[in-house]
Amino acid sequence: MTKNTLQNKFDVLVVGAGAAGLYTALCLPQDLQVGLITKETISLSASEWAQGGIAAAVSPEDSPQLHVEDTLRAGAGLCEPSIVKFLAEQAPERIQSLVDLGVAFDRSGAELALTLEAAHSRHRVLHAADTTGSRVVTTLSAQVLQRQNIKIIQQTLALDLWLHPETGRTQGIGLFYQGKIRWIRAGAIILATGGGGQVFAQTTNPAISTGDGVAMGWKAGAILRDLEFMQFHPTALTKAGADRFLISEAVRGEGAHLIDNQGRRFAFDYHPSGELAPRDIVSRAIFTHLQKTEDDPSSANVWLDMRPIAPEKIRHRFPNIVKVCQQWGINVFLEPVPVAPAAHYWMGGIQTDLMNRTNIPGLYAVGETTSTGVHGANRLASNSLLECIVFGAQMSRLKLEEDINFEIDYPSEEIFEINSLDYGEEFKYLQELRSEIPRLVWQSAGICREQSSLDEAISNIESWLQEFAKLKLSKFITSLEPPKSVNFESNNAPKLLLLWVQVRNLLDIGYLILKSAAYRTESRGGHYRVDYPESKPEWQFHTLIQNNDWRKQAVNRD
Repeated sequence: MTKNTLQNKFDVLVVGAGAAGLYTALCLPQDLQVGLITKETISLSASEWAQGGIAAAVSPEDSPQLHVEDTLRAGAGLCEPSIVKFLAEQAPERIQSLVDLGVAFDRSGAELALTLEAAHSRHRVLHAADTTGSRVVTTLSAQVLQRQNIKIIQQTLALDLWLHPETGRTQGIGLFYQGKIRWIRAGAIILATGGGGQVFAQTTNPAISTGDGVAMGWKAGAILRDLEFMQFHPTALTKAGADRFLISEAVRGEGAHLIDNQGRRFAFDYHPSGELAPRDIVSRAIFTHLQKTEDDPSSANVWLDMRPIAPEKIRHRFPNIVKVCQQWGINVFLEPVPVAPAAHYWMGGIQTDLMNRTNIPGLYAVGETTSTGVHGANRLASNSLLECIVFGAQMSRLKLEEDINFEIDYPSEEIFEINSLDYGEEFKYLQELRSEIPRLVWQSAGICREQSSLDEAISNIESWLQEFAKLKLSKFITSLEPPKSVNFESNNAPKLLLLWVQVRNLLDIGYLILKSAAYRTESRGGHYRVDYPESKPEWQFHTLIQNNDWRKQAVNRD
């Protein structure tokens, strides 16, 4: 893309280019001019890392009703039944739409191949070997690139939502693009920025998953819901120097065993379903077992033994897992894989309705950025990609308000210079915070939580927020009044601003998760309190947040 080619207005801006953003862009009416904003390139997202598959009741032995029941059971009392029903009933049609677009799911003869995953009562997970997310994203990306009405805006940071000062309606967004902060007008903004796993020291999420959409929405006054519910995937590769590569749930579904150092299948000590119990239970089983048996449980691991699965099935179903393990010197056919839990999926997010609307007019959200009501307190495996496409399809019905005035006078550009001394000091401080925030949140709001450590962590984050606000760059950016654009003269500006945005968003979502975890004085789904280990009827409510107000919201049983 050549310099200075970004136009000042679009009908719709979609922020994020994972499965949710790509599919949403494709579903929007083709007479609308759409801008698709991505922080990196079009192919880098958590969706691309999704291995297991996508759930849908497409087998004669299955039904949407059974899919609903399994989802509600996993969600531990906080799913919205009508929304879950909508998801399950729409699933077969959406799967067909992916097939029509060219997604090559695995086949068993002429039929789509289906596998079993934890907490599913039927084989209903479609897959493309063990790189389902990558296949889906690659196919959707190719389709997006062919659409004349979609402009891809790559390597661009979304900074803040631009609201109309009188009506409070969304009217655009601030972007850092090619060395400048620009304000771009749009009739609608759709946040599809994925999750926030990077706020935890151990995560299966890519580096871009810093909770940007949730943080932007919160600052603009969007209602957030259930942020305390983070799903910790039980089996991430735990090897010195390696990324926390996710070993798919499907591996256990196909027959792999979890064992300890003595070779014993310890998971049955904690749940009758053993390694096929819901993810939060398996994660806590591993965590608790390591606490009991290891001198340093924070760096210890258990083992995932794939040898009970036939070698030819491993080669066919999990070629990427075989390849990655091999890169780290692990032969899955001869030895078990070292694994431990890591933050994986955020059930909470910006509250949306069936049409993806938020409480802010003109602002929509799709995918992991949202709280649709589908996942409750604990997501059922392989419902995440499904949620992206079912709710992305709803945007085909988008109708923009006819009286939106796009015309605006853009004032002259301002120049911002940061001298080398300021740059060096602020960059170093931001790097330290970028490292410390995930460590603090992992220790205090990881798999097991309790009040005193939560309170201490909240105090730390509040102190960091105050220090962050005093930075020269923070003062400058928060003083910007849209639609004034700013040109950063320094060559170091992109690196500094990327780090600044990451830290700002991680501080905000770290604060929100910690406060939400302290607010909910019970254990449920992905939220486990050592000091309140039981679920309580009086807490069968959602946690709602708007600005700095936390309150309960009843689950809609209709």
